[in-house]
Amino acid sequence: MKLAPARLGAFLKGPDPAIGAVLLYGSDAGLVRERADILARSVCSDLADPFRVADLGSAALAADPARLADEAAQWSLTGGRRVVRVRGAGDGVTRIFVGFLADLPGEALVVVEAAELSAGSSLRRTFEESPRAVAIGCYPDAPRDRAAVIQQTLLAHRVTASRDATLYLIDHLGEDRLLTRSELDKLALYAGDGGRVELDDAILSVSDSAALELDDAVMAAAEGEAGRLERVLARVLQEGESPVTIIRAVLRYLHRLHALSLRVGRGTSIEDAIRSARPPIFFKHQEGVRRQLALWREPRLRTAMAHLAAAEVQMKTTGLPAETLCREALLTVAQLAHPRRE
Repeated sequence: MKLAPARLGAFLKGPDPAIGAVLLYGSDAGLVRERADILARSVCSDLADPFRVADLGSAALAADPARLADEAAQWSLTGGRRVVRVRGAGDGVTRIFVGFLADLPGEALVVVEAAELSAGSSLRRTFEESPRAVAIGCYPDAPRDRAAVIQQTLLAHRVTASRDATLYLIDHLGEDRLLTRSELDKLALYAGDGGRVELDDAILSVSDSAALELDDAVMAAAEGEAGRLERVLARVLQEGESPVTIIRAVLRYLHRLHALSLRVGRGTSIEDAIRSARPPIFFKHQEGVRRQLALWREPRLRTAMAHLAAAEVQMKTTGLPAETLCREALLTVAQLAHPRRE
């Protein structure tokens, strides 16, 4: 079955005993692992307990399909419900789970981790259609999600953060949940138990040169500064940033600019649009956003976003050099920022 988003938090911490298996899949591998750990700990607090936790790789499962049922049917020698973890699953093990879910052999909770699965995936459909199983998608954090993760992680260390530091972290932490928590743990260690994180602390702890250069490339594209864009983009690519990541960063930014542009088009002043933006715009970026809102019109922003989305598809399907496609797409965006005529 599918799980309503409102029920997700409670389910992860206390899954329905009637549910025998949970599939966690999606593009955020860190979030898949984090949620799998939370689910497993809801049954057994010590994930290293060999009597209550079994780990299976998808290759081992495919080689010995009966092992899933055998592990799930076992009783723990020390008492308590068992957990069976299956990692790296894909459509190749669908048949095994079809049979397993049709006749659950024991009381164990089976936690399955997978990468991105399309809506047509046979494994995903098997879990979504079974009344004894749940499928949960795990995708990169939105700004609101990152804000919650920042607050929860820092509070666990009795550390607080200023508003500017929080906004900076929302904008600059990555989309992988485990990496985000790792960065925040380092920041909390830097601040010390009971400490406070200010903007300069966040910049020093979280930023790296590649992230700062990527920000610069995004702003150069949005402001139509082709020369600056070429220079910065060369450095970003040299730092090892992937072309897809760059395209997505610019696309996310233009989506936000598009929402603000719509408000301005309906009569809201640029200042009011910036002031009321949620999440708030990082103060060091506000001047650039003012210039961009005066520069762009909503139809051209739609055109730019469509061009970037098409470039990402080309990177994944055509075999053409990704760096070349990235450069061409971003230069097109920069050109759209300065049309010859409206």
